[in-house]
Amino acid sequence: MTESMHLSRRALAGCLLILLSPFAGLVRATEPQAMPSDLWRVYQDARHNNSELAAARADQAARAEAVPQARAGLLPTLSASAEHNGTSTSLQQPRQATRRSGTSYQAVLNQPVFRAERWFGLKAAEAEDQQAMLELAAAEQKLMLDSAQAYFGLLKAQDALAAATAEEAALKRQLALAQRGLQLGLSDRTDVLQAAAGHDTAQANRIVARKRTDDAFEALDTLTHQQYPALQGLRHDMPVLLPEPNDARRWVDSAVRQNLTLQASQYALEATQQTLKARKAGHAPTLDAVLRYQVGDNDNLGYGNSDIRGSGYGGNVQQRSVGLQLNIPLFSGGQTSSQVREAYQRMSQRESLNDNLRRQVVEQTRNLHRGLNSGADQVRARRQSIISNQGAVLASQLGLQVGTRNIVDVLEAQRQLYNAVRQYNDSRYDYILDTLRLKQAAGTLSPEDLKALCDYLKADYDPDRDFLPPEFPRRLAAR
Repeated sequence: MTESMHLSRRALAGCLLILLSPFAGLVRATEPQAMPSDLWRVYQDARHNNSELAAARADQAARAEAVPQARAGLLPTLSASAEHNGTSTSLQQPRQATRRSGTSYQAVLNQPVFRAERWFGLKAAEAEDQQAMLELAAAEQKLMLDSAQAYFGLLKAQDALAAATAEEAALKRQLALAQRGLQLGLSDRTDVLQAAAGHDTAQANRIVARKRTDDAFEALDTLTHQQYPALQGLRHDMPVLLPEPNDARRWVDSAVRQNLTLQASQYALEATQQTLKARKAGHAPTLDAVLRYQVGDNDNLGYGNSDIRGSGYGGNVQQRSVGLQLNIPLFSGGQTSSQVREAYQRMSQRESLNDNLRRQVVEQTRNLHRGLNSGADQVRARRQSIISNQGAVLASQLGLQVGTRNIVDVLEAQRQLYNAVRQYNDSRYDYILDTLRLKQAAGTLSPEDLKALCDYLKADYDPDRDFLPPEFPRRLAAR
């Protein structure tokens, strides 16, 4: 090999070290834009505009009306009525015809004294009201988690897009160098084709990442009914801590006591138990106190003796009565017995559903606690893997310079590096969301948890610059 060929190879290797440096050229000047929104604003917009939460509030308000409706069955009722009648009477012997007309008024006050069915119905309505309030609280907790998922899902998509864009640019430079090497006789056509395949794959991945970012923006808009030009990003110095307390049994105990969905299910079970009692009470007698007052024309009411009626007396008559009305159900065609059997089966169904839900909550809590422990370790391991892959890229580049590696080795090292960056970012966002999910399962998730996360957001976050920890380019430059 001639001296000029050695010089050309050294020159090409020097270009590779510059152009193929990990994260080279990632920091770009950005145009000033509107103040990015943070997680708290997104959550507040969702609370005020989210249609699902508005529907849950309306459902709770509607179901709360069952309590006064059931209570009304135990309170007195007052009714008033008026009646006007005209009567024509004809006699053949002696031939005679009479006409009478009159108006009467009546007021009736009814006070239930013993109505076991209605009493248990009120208890069932109160349990259903508690169930509705807990389901609304669970919907509000779900909205907190949905807001965080939409917010950090968008950040994840933006970081993945930035990594895909940087990878595409790096592999494009790799392709250009392979083509240049082919012209200089330092590489063959296979290297060019493999570099082109890597670049085309990276380009396709970048297109997919762009679509996922647009979809994430759309999901956030749907959740909040607002549009956000930019969001504050997550700082890389956010502490990654183990759950406190780091005891799965205590988290499970908290979930069994405080999980809102499980509490709502328990009130639903209580409602079916009270409904069963109400249906059984359908066999019991009922007792009402009745106060009646009537006033009207004597002929119309039909009161007085025959002499008075016969004389055509048309004066007003008043009547007052107070009494107790006892009703003993004897047979209703089997309807009451059928309703008892139906209520019993509904109660059995709810018991099974409640037991299954409890098992699911326990399983979910344990899995989330276990996943959060592994997730915290995973974030640290993924961050370390970026350093390791950076070293692999540098080693491949140096190997290329001395002739022990080829361009394909450098290409593969670059792909592994950007894959490590994506996995690191995914693990960060998954850790945050798993933390919120664990608190939701334990029934302790609150708006303050979202507000606390805002302390680790970066107002001037630029995905193209900040999708990886800031110290890595400096470390590389120091080498």
